[in-house]
Amino acid sequence: MGDENQTIDIQFHFHPFSPILEIQILIFVAFLLMYIGSLTGNATIFLTVWAEHSLHTPMYFFLANLAVLEIFYSSTVAPLALVNLLTMGRIPISFTGCGTQMFFFVFLGSADCILLGIMAYDRFVAIRKPLRYTLIMRWQLCAQLALGALVLGFILALQLTALIFHLPFCGHNKITHFYCDVLPILQLACGDTRMQEAMIFIVSVIILTIPFSLISISYVFIVGAILKIRSAEGRHKAFSTCSSHLTVVLLQYGCCSLIYLRPSSSYNPEMGRVVSVVYTFVTPVLNPLIYSMRNKELKDALNKVMKRHLLH
Repeated sequence: MGDENQTIDIQFHFHPFSPILEIQILIFVAFLLMYIGSLTGNATIFLTVWAEHSLHTPMYFFLANLAVLEIFYSSTVAPLALVNLLTMGRIPISFTGCGTQMFFFVFLGSADCILLGIMAYDRFVAIRKPLRYTLIMRWQLCAQLALGALVLGFILALQLTALIFHLPFCGHNKITHFYCDVLPILQLACGDTRMQEAMIFIVSVIILTIPFSLISISYVFIVGAILKIRSAEGRHKAFSTCSSHLTVVLLQYGCCSLIYLRPSSSYNPEMGRVVSVVYTFVTPVLNPLIYSMRNKELKDALNKVMKRHLLH
């Protein structure tokens, strides 16, 4: 009981990127701009899809869900990271606060990865079975798939966070990171961590390997179907829609796989922190840019919505 109380009383400190304040401020400005860009871009996509009736299709329904997930996902990490950049890591996070941040990070990140897999399935059905698309991708199924991504993400996050924070923490409590990520926290635990490492691997396979494998298989069939399209305009439109999704997938899954799909013993805290910047700050701001630049339908709808509001 005394050990549990001692663990709960622990406060974690984040190790600054640099001991030089000026460099910390430069990183703070870069992170702040990316965070604002992420919030603005993803909110714009969600509001455009919500306001424009022509975008009320399964593809844009999933895209709007992804945009909302990205807003909450970024907000789980960014505010505390920004505060610690300015204070050189002097603001600690409590044991409970760290567990809460890890839970929401894993929950929203998992749901994000699963949703990207669902979006690949949606594109697969649209291109392979265009005549049966509306029959297969009914609104009821779309809602069930989106909810399923959240439920699975929630269950995995709850199990993983509970397992890690059940461990005793003693002595060194400085995190070489800018948020409470799974592997940096696991390194601070004392005791046997083999069960937790096995759980991290299982969760990584479920949210990274399986969806990415399904996406890859889908795209083999999608490319084959696109090449059969006779009109050059039709081929270009299909490639444009799918290439934007594929760019997001490669960024998200590639960076996450570098960190989580490798033995915990080979984890490098410095490399882990740098790669984490990509999927916590860079990817959320790039997603809306990639989707809007590569998608003429979305760009046209955004212009229409803006003109409508300007006229009013």
